[in-house]
Amino acid sequence: MSSPTGPASGLPVRMPRPRQPGRHRRPEPAAVPLGAPPLVLAIPGAPNDGARRLAEELLSIARSEMPGLDAQIGFLDGDGEEFPQLESVLTRAAQENPERLRQAAEAAKALADEAAEAITAAEAAGEVVDEVPSVPTVPTDGPAAVVVPLLAGPDNGQLRRIRQAVMSSGSAAELTDVLGPHPLLAEALHVRLSEAGLARADRARLFTVATAADGIILATVGGEEAAQAGGITGMLLSARLAVPVMAAALDEDGAVLRVAEQLRSAGSARLALAPYLIGPEVSAELISAAAEEAGCSAAEALGDYPAVGKLALAKYAAALGITLQQASPAMR
Repeated sequence: MSSPTGPASGLPVRMPRPRQPGRHRRPEPAAVPLGAPPLVLAIPGAPNDGARRLAEELLSIARSEMPGLDAQIGFLDGDGEEFPQLESVLTRAAQENPERLRQAAEAAKALADEAAEAITAAEAAGEVVDEVPSVPTVPTDGPAAVVVPLLAGPDNGQLRRIRQAVMSSGSAAELTDVLGPHPLLAEALHVRLSEAGLARADRARLFTVATAADGIILATVGGEEAAQAGGITGMLLSARLAVPVMAAALDEDGAVLRVAEQLRSAGSARLALAPYLIGPEVSAELISAAAEEAGCSAAEALGDYPAVGKLALAKYAAALGITLQQASPAMR
């Protein structure tokens, strides 16, 4: 069973296992509070096998960071068991919520009884008993699910549909913000560009690529607002690559070409298109067509880059007040 929010009032818990000593030990994964609602990843775009595999891989990353996490997938345009519809997933979560909370209460009581017996036995043996930490549990009036949109930036059309699915489900689910802007997404964009031979993989070592771009078009979806929001991550990417980066919306006529002309007029001769997209939002053909229009090569979408799964988990944790180990972007 999954679990959310901060510590409850004084419920005892099993003592944690000893941590591995040393400066470079792997951080302990975050604990899933008792009674935590599921993380539901809201998938935009057409449901297909590729989108499902991508979503499953991202949730696998999230579960590795928080073992025991109940993580599910809901497609905006889903239909049936293979591609579950978001509204149906949330309706089921609402129906299962009372039983989830009942089981959590029973588990908390069992842990409290177990800890009390251990303390009594220790005191009878004359041992000093340290303070026992409380059991993380979620409040009974918390959300039945936490919905995380699989979107790097604000796409109001998709977000409007996700909100409608949440309201129509009657689940009292909580909807988080989109994943970006975030330094980890700038790192992911850098990696995708370097994989395509369009950027230096490592500035610090002065590793050069003959085809490295000297100007980047950051491709978004969601119109001008999404392009403006993408500009924040674009600035972070520009700082990593030391080249100009400008955002353009794929769904705004002529926007990519206009940005390409601006970059060229400013002195950039070798352009590259970096999709600021997870993948399912648009078709690969749209990205290819935009790159062809701009006369440049394109990197792959962010896809299953590990930071994407970690950011989805971070949105879930923040909604429930769970403290995660802070992830920092790799230095380039």
